[in-house]
Amino acid sequence: MTFEEFKDSLNHNHPPQELNIQLQSLWFDGKGNWEHAHDLVNDLTDEDSAYVHAYLHRKEGDQWNASYWYRNANKPKPSCSLEEEWKDLVVYFL
Repeated sequence: MTFEEFKDSLNHNHPPQELNIQLQSLWFDGKGNWEHAHDLVNDLTDEDSAYVHAYLHRKEGDQWNASYWYRNANKPKPSCSLEEEWKDLVVYFL
């Protein structure tokens, strides 16, 4: 799947079945459903899920919590826009 195909899938009611949990979370965030996106990764402890979790808290505006999750993901906190980070994350997990 390409980024454009992923983005086009946001026109549907459900995410594509082949998406891993991180991409599912980003898909729901892309649909404007932050709560569901957060619920999908909230209890996961792997670095990939922590990376998405960090982005979601950055988007929420909880910078302290975002920093915590970026550390757990072993990723630097980005200085780009949220839209750019969302795209970078989607491409990273695709």
